[in-house]
Amino acid sequence: MRKIILTALNTLMLVSIAAVAFAADGGVSSGFGLAAAGIALGIGVAAAGGSMGQGAAIKAACEGTARNPDASGKISQSLILGLAFIESLVIYALLVALILLFVKM
Repeated sequence: MRKIILTALNTLMLVSIAAVAFAADGGVSSGFGLAAAGIALGIGVAAAGGSMGQGAAIKAACEGTARNPDASGKISQSLILGLAFIESLVIYALLVALILLFVKM
């Protein structure tokens, strides 16, 4: 139940951030400040989520290696692949933020 509530609140927050980023319909000075604030907040949320995911993955890999040292090669290989996937999501968020930034300029 807690996970559903957190997912709903997270979705609501992201939708409201997108509404702020796309709110301005004029020139550079009419809404660039709000767009920049929305972009900065979006990147902050993406970086925080990615870092929490990477921390959880590293914790699980360390626990797995401590329980079964013989499987450390396979665990570390899966860990590196998972960290690359998590980091790619943060990079996609950065690209979307940069697109929004240059569209609003």
